[in-house]
Amino acid sequence: MPDSTPPSLLGKIMLVLRAFDVDEGGLTFTELQERTGLAKGTLHRVLGDLVGERLIDRRDRDYHLGGGLFELGMRASVERGLLEVATPFLEDLYERTHEIVHLGLREGTEVVYVAKVGGHRQAKSPSRLGGRMPLHATAIGKALLAYAPDDVRRQVLSGRRSRLAPRTVVAPAHLEKQLVAVRETGVAYEFEESSVGIACVAAPVFDASDAVAAAISVTGPVDRFHPRAHAASVRAAAAGITATLARREELRHPGR
Repeated sequence: MPDSTPPSLLGKIMLVLRAFDVDEGGLTFTELQERTGLAKGTLHRVLGDLVGERLIDRRDRDYHLGGGLFELGMRASVERGLLEVATPFLEDLYERTHEIVHLGLREGTEVVYVAKVGGHRQAKSPSRLGGRMPLHATAIGKALLAYAPDDVRRQVLSGRRSRLAPRTVVAPAHLEKQLVAVRETGVAYEFEESSVGIACVAAPVFDASDAVAAAISVTGPVDRFHPRAHAASVRAAAAGITATLARREELRHPGR
C-alpha cells in the first residue's frame, strides 16, 4: 500500500527540484503542479522560498533550476576534489581520441555522469551531464559494478535489468562473466548496449583505500570507434587519477 503521509517541508522541496529533467529547460507552474502533486498554495510557498534562496530562478512564466544549486554542488568535497584531479586526464584522453570522454560515479544501481568532454564530431550518446544510466547497460557502469560491494552486485544480478537497446546484456550469467573479465583486465566494454550505434571502453578509478571511487570512459560511433584500440589509454588515465588521489590523501594525512 502506498504511503499516504503528507511529505515534510524538505520532501516538498525535493519534489519540486526533482521535477526537472536533465534535458529540459524551464517548467510552468501548471507543469510543476502536475509533476509534484502539491496543492496550488503549497507549491506557491515552496517556489517562493526556493526563488528567494536562488535554488530556483523565475524567467517570465517559467521556472528553472537556479545558480545556487550549482554553487552547492561545487561545495560537495568528494565530487569537487575528484573533478579537480580528473579533469586534466579527461582532457588529455579527449585529445588522444577526439571522442566523448566521461567521468561517472555510482549511486545505488546507477551511474551518474559528473563530467563530459566532447567536440564537434562527437557521437550521439544517451549520456547527459548530471544524468543517470543503469550500471549493467554501459561500459562505465560495468566498470563501477565490477568493483562495487557484493550486495550491490547481487542486487543488480538478481533484479530486473532494463533493456535499453537490442544488445543490452540482461542475462545474469552473461553479465557476471563480463564483470569477471573487468576485474581480470581492468577495463569494461560496451557494444551498442545503451544505444544503437555506440561503442565504449571504460576503466575504474580507486581512492586511497583501494575502493572504487569513479570510472572514466571513451565513447564513439561503432563505424569509426574501436574500443579495444583505446583500452590502454583509458586504463592509463584511470591509473593516473587513482595515483593522484592517493598522493593528495598522503599530503593531507602524512603517515596514515
